[in-house]
Amino acid sequence: MENENLENIKEESINEDNTIRIADDVVAVIAGVAVSEIPGVYGMAGSFAGGITEVLSGKKNLSKGIKVEVGEKDTKIDVNIIVEYGTRIPDIAYEIQNRVKKAVENMTGLKVLEVNVHVQGVNTEFDKDTKKTED
Repeated sequence: MENENLENIKEESINEDNTIRIADDVVAVIAGVAVSEIPGVYGMAGSFAGGITEVLSGKKNLSKGIKVEVGEKDTKIDVNIIVEYGTRIPDIAYEIQNRVKKAVENMTGLKVLEVNVHVQGVNTEFDKDTKKTED
């Protein structure tokens, strides 16, 4: 009986042409984690609906601000970010492109054709402790 169940599971998990399809959301989460580790990135710029979902669920949406198109063997990725004031945007964009490409290719085996970085804003809020006060 157990052997029959195992055979059914094997048949269901392997496509007729033995291909593996990786969902867009999986690639988006991998890219999101890679971007979140880069200093100078204040946050991800996502849609209003995504922000509401994040607030209501209480969970951080790791794919927020990332759009992915996955083909059979390759992928294209768009990253929408908000940078911290005072950081060099070209340096951050280059670092994002390198880290996202490396992470996605290593974890999925897909060839990353493009990593487009879109800077949607600059965070200019400063902590009260870091502001210089005049005496």
